[in-house]
Amino acid sequence: MLLGREDIIVSNYKWFKETITNHDNLQLSALLRFQSKRKVVVVCHGFTGSKEGGGRALKMADKLAELDYSTVLFDFSGCGDSEGTWDSLTLTSQITDLKSVIHWCQIKGFEEVYLNGRSFGGSTALCCAPQSESVKAVCTWAAVAKPAALFKSLVNHTIKGPGKEFVEIIDDSGFIHQIKKNFFYDLEKYDVLDCAAEISPRPLLIIHGTEDKTVPVSQARELYEAAHEPKELLTIDGADHRFTNHIIPVWNSFFQWLNYT
Repeated sequence: MLLGREDIIVSNYKWFKETITNHDNLQLSALLRFQSKRKVVVVCHGFTGSKEGGGRALKMADKLAELDYSTVLFDFSGCGDSEGTWDSLTLTSQITDLKSVIHWCQIKGFEEVYLNGRSFGGSTALCCAPQSESVKAVCTWAAVAKPAALFKSLVNHTIKGPGKEFVEIIDDSGFIHQIKKNFFYDLEKYDVLDCAAEISPRPLLIIHGTEDKTVPVSQARELYEAAHEPKELLTIDGADHRFTNHIIPVWNSFFQWLNYT
C-alpha cells in the first residue's frame, strides 16, 4: 500500500482518503486513486465545486487508472470537506493550495505531475504551472481567461454598511453566494493569459464548449493565442459550461492527449 490512510470504496476501485496540509496549516481533503508512482493527474474543481465532481471525477479517475495514471482529487480550502471558509477564498489561496498538493505528490514519490482544471480551477492550474517546475503538462476545461471581468459580471449587489465586506454573486446555476470583497481585489493581481504563455515548453490542451454561456468560447481562443507551442485547442460543438451531454468526448480527447504528452 502506498499510503497508510483509511481506504474507502467510492467506485470500481479502491481509493484512499488523504489530508494535505496547506500554506495556512489548514487540512485539505483529498482522494487518491493510486495506480503507480510514475504519473499522477491532479484535478482542480471549479468555482463552488468539490473534488468528486458529482461523481464524474471519480469515474474519470477509474479510466485514468486503466491508462496507468494515479489521480488526486482534492477540495480547495473552504470547499467541500476541506478546512477553511468558502467566503474567504481567492485565486491566490487556490494557487497556493495547488502548490501544496503538488508538493505532497513529490513527497510521495510521484515522478510526473499533470494538472487538469475545470472553469476557475482551470485558471488556477494555468497560474500555478509556471511556478512549479514539477508540472509536466496542463489541460483545462472551460477555463476562465479573464476572471476579474467575468466575476464582476456575476455580481448581484454589494452588501453595504459598517463593517460589511461581502459581495453577492450568482453562479451559473442561479444560486447566490456571498464572498469577501478581497476576492475581487485579488483577481486584479493576475493575468491568466500571461500565465498561459509561461507554461511552454510544457504541453497545454485547452478544451471548451461552443455553447458555454458562463465562460464564452472566445476566452479559450484567447488562451490559445497567448500560449506558446506545444499547445492545442479543442472546441466541443454544442457543449455547455459543464459539458453536460458531452463528457465522454472530453474524456477521450484528454486521454488521447495524455498518451502523446
